[in-house]
Amino acid sequence: MPHSHDHTEAIQTAEQASSLGIRAAWLSLAGMGGTALLQIVIVWLSGSVALLADTLHNLGHLATTIPLIIAFRLGRRAPTRRYSYGYRRAEDLVGLLIGAVVALSAALIVWESVRALTVPRDMTHLGWVLAAALVGAAGNEVVAVYRIRAGRRIGSAALVAEGQHARTDALTSLAVVLGVIGAWLGLPWVDPLVGLAIAAVVVAVLIGSMRTVLRRLMDGIDPGTLDQVEETAAAVSGVVAVHRVRARWSGHHLEADLDICVDRALTVEAGHRIADTVETSLRQSVPHLQRATIHVMPATSGVTP
Repeated sequence: MPHSHDHTEAIQTAEQASSLGIRAAWLSLAGMGGTALLQIVIVWLSGSVALLADTLHNLGHLATTIPLIIAFRLGRRAPTRRYSYGYRRAEDLVGLLIGAVVALSAALIVWESVRALTVPRDMTHLGWVLAAALVGAAGNEVVAVYRIRAGRRIGSAALVAEGQHARTDALTSLAVVLGVIGAWLGLPWVDPLVGLAIAAVVVAVLIGSMRTVLRRLMDGIDPGTLDQVEETAAAVSGVVAVHRVRARWSGHHLEADLDICVDRALTVEAGHRIADTVETSLRQSVPHLQRATIHVMPATSGVTP
């Protein structure tokens, strides 16, 4: 679950978080687009299946980044009477789209690798294939680091999934080097086998990423989050007890819902001030928490703050 323990690093406003997510998506799109174009040319010249697998994976990023940008922009829209909680869940839906594209790329990689094993192909321009693999590895790793850091900073599971996807591409680009070495040694079957290995890595990363995305869609959170909410609220002066604590992700922001008990002798205004203090403390202490709905209840008889 993407999170940050550095409260100075956490982005607390929706506008800041969305702007950072959009910027990260555009910059990484430009970097990976250039890498994919270079690889397409070299795949056409060389016939390398391993490089084709890596290129297909890179193109999958291009196909999912635009919807991710749209989701970030959609999440900035104000709530309506029909969508009273806003549109931030669109970001998690894009996470499912990312998973579908990754699964499709894995299937295409397996198909092309099996074809190459049954119908051997001669690889040419091996030097260019090697160069493309090294450039792809370096470019994808830079994009992966940038996306993962940005995603964790704003709490975006979809952006972190895209970063992990890019990191897989970096590793698979390095695997292409093995195919080149096999061709140089007169072992053409190494290249399609590397393609199959790439597909296996892609599926492994897909499973890990989709677990987080699906957990978000089912309102799942890090177990330690509720403990932190309870402890922070209970530490506020005037709070007698904390009950029925809930939290969920909405896009890249957390929302909390809790009951606090206060002295029944307090006025409504005094109880409201305590609730405001609790919300302020929660937003300062819990990373990515944007909103807390706090219900003020009278403490049971005989209990004093």
